Amino acid sequence: MIFNRFFLTSAAILGFLAVLIGAFGAHALPRMLDVQTYAVNLKPFHTGAEYQFYHVFALVLVAFLPKNRLSTLAGWCFLVGIFLFSFSLYVMVITGIKALGMITPVGGLLLMSGWGCLALYGWRSTDQP
Repeated sequence: MIFNRFFLTSAAILGFLAVLIGAFGAHALPRMLDVQTYAVNLKPFHTGAEYQFYHVFALVLVAFLPKNRLSTLAGWCFLVGIFLFSFSLYVMVITGIKALGMITPVGGLLLMSGWGCLALYGWRSTDQP
């Protein structure tokens, strides 16, 4: 079977990190933040981990699609989108730099673009080799 090794490897690493970051957010991060900011600050962190994990599966799917412009573009949209969306939330929560929240929607747009590319890929695909 032909697959995109780069996207599969990236998905595996990001999946591992999603579990690690999620565990950090559930166990270590609450002790690092004071009690009053705990409830407010952790929601974006958990959202980042959740979205990262969801989109790891999308990246795995892309890794096993036949390579063409749309599947490759979808993979890059998911990959960059995960970093901009999820990692901007992680850093924002840990550092308290609210300006990083301006990056998050760009990541969200890239994640949506990845799904759009997959939709076009599916629409344009035929059963013909």
